[in-house]
Amino acid sequence: EQTQILKDLKDGKINVICGTHRLLSKDVQFFDLGLLVLDEEQKFGVGDKEKIKNLKNMVSVLTLSATPIPRTLHMSLVGIRDISTIETPPVNRLPVQTVVSQFSNSLLLSAINKEIKRGGQVLVVAPKIFNLDDLKKRINELTQHKLRVEIAHGQMDKDTLEQTMLALYRGEIDVLIATSLIENGIDLPNANTLFVVNSQDFGLSQLYQLRGRVGRSDKLAWAYFTFMDETKITSTAYARLTTLLEFSQLGSGFKIAMRDLEIR
Repeated sequence: EQTQILKDLKDGKINVICGTHRLLSKDVQFFDLGLLVLDEEQKFGVGDKEKIKNLKNMVSVLTLSATPIPRTLHMSLVGIRDISTIETPPVNRLPVQTVVSQFSNSLLLSAINKEIKRGGQVLVVAPKIFNLDDLKKRINELTQHKLRVEIAHGQMDKDTLEQTMLALYRGEIDVLIATSLIENGIDLPNANTLFVVNSQDFGLSQLYQLRGRVGRSDKLAWAYFTFMDETKITSTAYARLTTLLEFSQLGSGFKIAMRDLEIR
């Protein structure tokens, strides 16, 4: 399939091609490329950016991001790149209620119960894969095994992972425990509680992107960013967490990216 698509692309039989980093590979040739749209720009590394630079000498480029990376932000601030911000939220969208707190079983149980009672789903996120099984066991014990709890991470067999995500979309899972794998691309109007464990280990734009996974309908959503031990949090991590509290209104990604630049 890829071979045929690359041939059609080179011959000009394709008008619009949507793809991942694969489109930056050396064997991809365009018939007459006019516009490059780069979505989730913060996900592309410096190496990818260099390839894009070579690609875009004669091409118009539109980059999209809820949280621009410092390099891009700096280029826009000094006038090298034009920037425009969309500050109007979708109709009926409400700001996500943000809580930063020390982790406790009672807080976790309360957050889960509150969401399940209104018929919603819960996303629980941890930075490391080895934390996930412990969290599943803990949640099952706290909820007395009454809820459907599943795990998702990038090292799972891809078919199993796909089935898990489809089950989540079909509403067959009450609580999904995952890594930052769900940071992009998950659009679940029924999942309106996010609970992040060891949130000090995530970057600021990551936390903002994770918060964006909930509150995607007209329901009030909650995001809990928790840490295990307050004494072990660095001043930078503390600054990141307080930024999330400060900028909880809709469309604050640009301000958060600016603060991220300041913190760095």
